[in-house]
Amino acid sequence: MATLSYPFFTVQRTTSTHTNAFFIRPYPSFIRLPRRRFTPVFASVSSIKENLGRIHKTFTDFTSLNHWVVSDYFRLVDSVNAFEPRIQALSDEQLAAKTEEFRLRLKRGETLADIQAEAFAVVREAARRKLGMRHFDVQIIGGAVLHDGSIAEMKTGEGKTLVSTLAAYLNALTSEGVHVVTVNDYLAQRDAEWMGRVHRFLGLSVGLIQKGMNSEERRFNYRCDITYTNNSELGFDYLRDNLAGNSEQLVMRWPKPFHFAIVDEVDSVLIDEGRNPLLISGEASQDAARYPVAAKVAELLIHDIHYKVELKNNSVELTEEGITLAEMALETNDLWDENDPWARFVMNALKAKEFYRRDVQYIVRDGKALIINELTGRVEEKRRWSEGIHQAVEAKECLKIQADSVVVAQITYQSLFKLYPKLSGMTGTAKTEEKEFLKMFQTPVIEVPTNLPNIRKDLPIQAFATARGKWEQVRREVEDMFRQGRPVLVGTTSVENSELLAGLLREWNIPHNVLNARPKYAAREAEIVAQAGRKHAITISTNMAGRGTDIILGGNPKMLARGIIEDSVVSFLTREDPNSVHASEAISEKMLPKIKVGSSSLALLARTALMAKYVSKSESKSWTYQKAISFILESIEMSLSYGSEELEKLANEESEMYPLGSTLALAYLSVLKDCEEHCLLEGSEVKRVGGLHVIGTSLHESRRIDNQLRGRAGRQGDPGSTRFMVSLQDEMFQKFNFDTEWAVRLISKITNDEDLPIEGGAIVKQLLALQINAEKFFFGIRKNLVEFDEVLEALC
Repeated sequence: MATLSYPFFTVQRTTSTHTNAFFIRPYPSFIRLPRRRFTPVFASVSSIKENLGRIHKTFTDFTSLNHWVVSDYFRLVDSVNAFEPRIQALSDEQLAAKTEEFRLRLKRGETLADIQAEAFAVVREAARRKLGMRHFDVQIIGGAVLHDGSIAEMKTGEGKTLVSTLAAYLNALTSEGVHVVTVNDYLAQRDAEWMGRVHRFLGLSVGLIQKGMNSEERRFNYRCDITYTNNSELGFDYLRDNLAGNSEQLVMRWPKPFHFAIVDEVDSVLIDEGRNPLLISGEASQDAARYPVAAKVAELLIHDIHYKVELKNNSVELTEEGITLAEMALETNDLWDENDPWARFVMNALKAKEFYRRDVQYIVRDGKALIINELTGRVEEKRRWSEGIHQAVEAKECLKIQADSVVVAQITYQSLFKLYPKLSGMTGTAKTEEKEFLKMFQTPVIEVPTNLPNIRKDLPIQAFATARGKWEQVRREVEDMFRQGRPVLVGTTSVENSELLAGLLREWNIPHNVLNARPKYAAREAEIVAQAGRKHAITISTNMAGRGTDIILGGNPKMLARGIIEDSVVSFLTREDPNSVHASEAISEKMLPKIKVGSSSLALLARTALMAKYVSKSESKSWTYQKAISFILESIEMSLSYGSEELEKLANEESEMYPLGSTLALAYLSVLKDCEEHCLLEGSEVKRVGGLHVIGTSLHESRRIDNQLRGRAGRQGDPGSTRFMVSLQDEMFQKFNFDTEWAVRLISKITNDEDLPIEGGAIVKQLLALQINAEKFFFGIRKNLVEFDEVLEALC
């Protein structure tokens, strides 16, 4: 145990293989500040408020535990920087040989702490050589926080992905396996390929777990030094291993499958997904024919007459009148008759009717009801609601009823990640849940400083009595920003609301893009996000753009260059019309500034198009659209591995496929240069008018989700602003029994118009207090699930 003495308090830090915890001794009863003479000056009220605000913030920072912990980490940064000149002088072979040197030193008795500074310097140099990216000092701090088994809170655009390489490399030196856990397959694959270049260059093996892999592939990848996976695949592999009949069926590293984990977007995995346990199910013998009958009975029953609804707990209760009517409709004497049980089916049908709304909780696609994750806005095709709820939804929508299921194995994410002796995580929003992280995992949250100061302006919340007033104000604010040339991101809570606003903007001829779970929009996600920071760009999104989305002012040059390549080449490679599958309303693009491509780029594009036309004609079968896109992506990847001279040489060689690939790669590099110049210029213009403006259209049940949306603006020191607009008719306020009648009366006294907003004041304070109560409520649910897991484990 190390004792760190700081002004005002003492911190005792325990660091072991298992946990890293901070214990704070109480503050002294007084704090003396140095006396200072002040010269009176004349100042405006606003400037006085600003100065007082700065003084308060400075004092708060100075007296916070986080401030002094971060200051302590800067000592490590100094050590890493001291190693840098020597490490830079090494050849590639000498740099890669450092890994084996570190492992030998560990075998001789040195600890990870002994080699940490030098190892971090090695990773920094490897990243500079292989990725062209050098870790900032604050990223070194982030890596140290992860290594210490804590959660690093890092703001949007601060490079969390690069930070993970530091702790992953250091802990992989023990050869016990490191898991880097992301929230989906795409990110796991991206990071394994991208950051994996650093680790492979240094001699470490890098594994990747993806959906659809067989047991042998999983077994091989789990035995690598560093394994990238998503939280779902990791959890299900653990459950399947626990159901295995013999050791040959195991895929993880038994008897010690868990050593050290770095969880990206850790609050999403451990907090947001904490209410949804992982389940492995088997088919149960239930009568599927009862669900459609129960759905028809539910249509007959009237809310508040035949049944009561509790929104907070998603529960329904039949009244005496409801029981009588249901029994008459079903021609039964007792809904709860053990020999002819109807109660479960009727109750589920009522829940499907009241709580599960199309285009909010789910969408219907290809004859299936697919769940929309309320936190990410994405469709989860493999997930199904349990206990007959999904079948009740299918019956409501007149879809084919899938078989009922019975749970064979289950675990919550909290219980899963508590199995790691050492756990760390990264996110942009965790401080509000620090108490839960400490209570459940003994992991403190450390706020890592930004590389550049955050100058984003968070404007006051506006509260409206009616939803109509709120949406009309959203429309007015979007129109105002559009006229200024500022890009706007509007966050909505459902597919339904995103399309409601899109219709309103369409009526006023305001160009926009929509991003939600519908296939025609989701297929264009990368393209839409790439344009979202451009001048005049209006983007309406569900939570899909709320987390892990980096909106670059002026546009994303790499994605824009890729789009130009696709537009120039795809039509020559395939006759398949992508719009027949992925039709979308890209009306916003018509108003965006055109990207001017240079003469050399135009020549290369023309050359590429001619080659594409030749390749397409020379093959017996036309390419599919997907094959054409895959080929383009492979060629773009080639441009990252070869220089222009090598690509030119390859392009001049006679071969069936490589001339097209290398020529396409050359064209991409040339177009990318043009796009970078354009985006830099356009980004400067966007900054001058105020940067990205984010509008939230409802408060979420967690402050973190709102903060994630705010975090899209003001990345890496950019200007930006945010505004939340809420109505007392929003679902959260109904769900948690907010006194809307009192609030409406108060608003009417203040504005005399229920469609006009109020800012601040008693109502907004009450709304924010309600949000905190919602967080406590869901924390209780997660806590109960973990306790239930522990009881089951004790019984097994």
